[in-house]
Amino acid sequence: MSNRTLRGKVAVVGIGETTYFKHGKSPDPEFVLALRAILTACQDAGIDPRDIDGFASFSDDRNEPPRLAAALGVHELRFSNMQWAGGGGGVCAAVANAASAIVAGMAECVVVFRSLAQGQHARFGRSQPAHTISGDLALQIPYGAMTPAQRYSMKVIRYMHDHGIGSQTLRAIAMASYHHAQSNPRAVMQGRPLDEAAYDASRWIAEPHRLYDCCMENDGAAAIILVSAERAKDFSNSPAYILGAAAGGSFRSAASSANAPDFASGNFGILAPRMYAMAGISPSDVDVVQCYENFTGGVLMALAEHGFFDPAAANDFVTMRNLTAEHGALPLNTSGGHLAECYMHGMGLHVEAVRQLRGQSPNPVANAQVAVVIGGPMVTPASTLAYGSENTL
Repeated sequence: MSNRTLRGKVAVVGIGETTYFKHGKSPDPEFVLALRAILTACQDAGIDPRDIDGFASFSDDRNEPPRLAAALGVHELRFSNMQWAGGGGGVCAAVANAASAIVAGMAECVVVFRSLAQGQHARFGRSQPAHTISGDLALQIPYGAMTPAQRYSMKVIRYMHDHGIGSQTLRAIAMASYHHAQSNPRAVMQGRPLDEAAYDASRWIAEPHRLYDCCMENDGAAAIILVSAERAKDFSNSPAYILGAAAGGSFRSAASSANAPDFASGNFGILAPRMYAMAGISPSDVDVVQCYENFTGGVLMALAEHGFFDPAAANDFVTMRNLTAEHGALPLNTSGGHLAECYMHGMGLHVEAVRQLRGQSPNPVANAQVAVVIGGPMVTPASTLAYGSENTL
């Protein structure tokens, strides 16, 4: 294994979240939400907020590190980083960027965060008025492909057709998320269980995706605190060590007008092997997965591309029972994920992965030692990351 690795060199020692709201319902602006999540993570870690010296985020988060540093009273700002492009696909890359800064000696204590208040700003992903359009949209909008649901559903329906995968697999992913949310007091959809009849009766958004296949839109913030592995030993929480990470895209993955060579893909075909190689693990070593759900079809592709099942076996493997924390061969999105806990663009998935390794999840997986977090499928650059307990090092 190359010495150029993140494996076992950096750990998460603090996690924090705000209350999660339906979109537009937060009483606080994004900046206040970001500060609250960071302060909660500091309290969880037992660290003075002034000792933070780095910030990392993604998806064009509007809360700039110099302003956050001033509000927190940070002694010195040494590192600030924004992962370009990919939207929620950058969530694992942002964590990897922060870890890389620590390994390189550019910072000692880095916060990775995401904050959203959609009442203060326009709803995320909403198209904006424009006099002209250019680039890929000029080839899509005239044909009515205006929303992410429409554009991504074309990828998914092709994938399902190519591999003979039925829509019951998407239903199983959605129901597993809602099942886990019922035990999670932080989940926006706690108290609103989902059964097969309700799923099947829900309206189409863009085939093969129904209403419950699509993520929520939320307000809130989440944050994690990273330090070096050596320093992590001084904290009272059980550290969650970064084992491996990968980010990027395959050949011409951003080719315009749905013309990428690997069109029907979650874009993890080359990333997952790189992540596993750095982590020194295989799919069979993974105890729990937190996968970004913009749409359930992306989860289906991402899990297959991470080697958890062969696409030809998806109909048999992707069942609700197999995806639950209590009984599953592959427990998935054990906080409720983006469908039922909160759509914080993937940061909540990292918080839940750490909770699983600490044994603090509302839906604990027995003796969880390795947790994988998968950033937004079907975008580029995408990213993926594995955490491990001390026992995995």
